[in-house]
Formats: sequence, structure tokens, C-alpha cells
Amino acid sequence: MGDRANVVVVRADGAHELYRSGWAVGLDLDLLDGPAALLDLLPGLHRDGWWLDEVMAQGGVLVDLGRQVLLFFVWEGPTGELRHRTAAFDLIRAAWPGWEVRPLYDGPAELRAYLGLDEEYVRCPDATPCPPPFLPPGDEDLAGPDPGGVLVTVAGGGCHVAAGGFDHPVHEGAALLDRLADAPRHDACHLHVDSGLHLDPARRRLGWWTLCFSPGAYRAPEAWPGWTVEFWQDDWRRHAAADPRCAPAPFGAGATALTAVRTEAAERRAAREEHRALVEQLRAARAAR
Repeated sequence: MGDRANVVVVRADGAHELYRSGWAVGLDLDLLDGPAALLDLLPGLHRDGWWLDEVMAQGGVLVDLGRQVLLFFVWEGPTGELRHRTAAFDLIRAAWPGWEVRPLYDGPAELRAYLGLDEEYVRCPDATPCPPPFLPPGDEDLAGPDPGGVLVTVAGGGCHVAAGGFDHPVHEGAALLDRLADAPRHDACHLHVDSGLHLDPARRRLGWWTLCFSPGAYRAPEAWPGWTVEFWQDDWRRHAAADPRCAPAPFGAGATALTAVRTEAAERRAAREEHRALVEQLRAARAAR
């Protein structure tokens, strides 16, 4: 698999072990079976000491066995979907009783910070920014139950939806306001986006949120000198309270979401077993030559 994640295990004596997985997409599904099942996956991971930086990483997990702390972040998976996030967290917490379960928003830098390591080691300050394009109503990229994307509302101004898969527009700073002048407008947003931003230019205030990780999340105020910047983490309801145009369509019933996440987890386990069996077959074939 081409998607990568670091998995860090902190042993009871405080020493940590660093692993690397090629199954980052849906990494949060691996947590649904609890700590023992996750540890059972470690022999199949790479252990080469490679810390993925904030551009390369698409997920990450830290398991502190002594303090019983579980930290993780994903770029894609049920915890990054508005319809399924609550159900996924309920299932994870049920599988890790007595543990502190906490999502991260700043990616690998937060993993290293927890370990007392230099965060700058995984920063990419020279990375080329990828601002998202803004999409018109009815764009095909906004179809489907979980289109992702970013809802941007402006007090007394427009309502816009940016494509997913790019940098969060909060990192653009005030230059974003110039792009919004020509951006397509929506009357309101009923989509299940995975992040948002509300701007109040008159008061020079903004609030933003995301369900996934956003490199440099806690440094967003640096891009907005003279503004008050609030990071709402995953609390999209604060966006809805600030602007009624943030109005995602009603979610399915809790039982429906739980079933969907469990089904996805079962499919992931089956895919991993199939992959493992294929690897064993290839090894046996090489040994027989």
C-alpha cells in the first residue's frame, strides 16, 4: 500500500518503539479491536526508525502502555467523516476501556511532542502550499454522502465550499479574502464536509475546525496577524452557531453509523488477511526455487 503512517509504542519503562505502516487509510479502523489486537500487528510493520514528516504522513498512532494513553490522527477514515466520527470514537473507546483516547490535529509533530522530541524534525516549512479550489453548487466533487471539502463562510458575505485533499484554507492567511471575492457562492451548505472556517472581517476574528489532521494546526494564528483566531478542533457545531448556513443534512441513526463502521472494519481485516496470505505464498514460492 502507498499510504503511510507511523505507529509508536511506549513501553511501561518509558522507552518507545517506532514502526511504519503502509495501511494508513482507515488506520482508525485498526483501533476497534483494542490494544492487544493492535500490538499483534506490529511484527508485520517496518521498524526502520523512519519518522514520516507532516507531508509524507497520512496517519499516525501512539500507544502508551504505561499511562494507558492512545493518540492518533488520520487523513482518511471513519473518524474523519461527519456521519461516522461519533460512532467510530464510541467503538474505539469501548475497545480501550480505562484508556485516554485522544485525536491529534497537528500530525506527526504532536506524536514527537508527546515523546519530548523535537517537533521541527517532521516539519516541512519549505513545502509548496496547496490551496484548495472553490467549487460551484452541483460540482461532481461534492456528490456522494461524504464529499469532504471545506465550508468557508463570511459574516455578512459569501458561503463557499472548497475541494478536499488540499491544505486547509486557514493557512493561507488574509490572502484568502482576495480569493473569496471571485469564488463560487452557495446559498447554504448541507453537505457532510470534514472541515470549515468562519471569517468575520469587520471584527478581524475567525474560527476554524477539522475532523482530520492539518499540519501546523496550532500555528494558524501566525498567518493572521492582528486577527483573533480560534481553533475549534472537531466542533463543527460552533461553526453552525456562528453562521446558520453551516447546516449539514441530518445524520443517520446511531445504530446505522455503528453498523457501517463495524462493516468497514470487518472488510479491512479481511483485506489484511488476504494480503498476508498472498505474502506468505510469495515467500513459499521463492523458498521453493
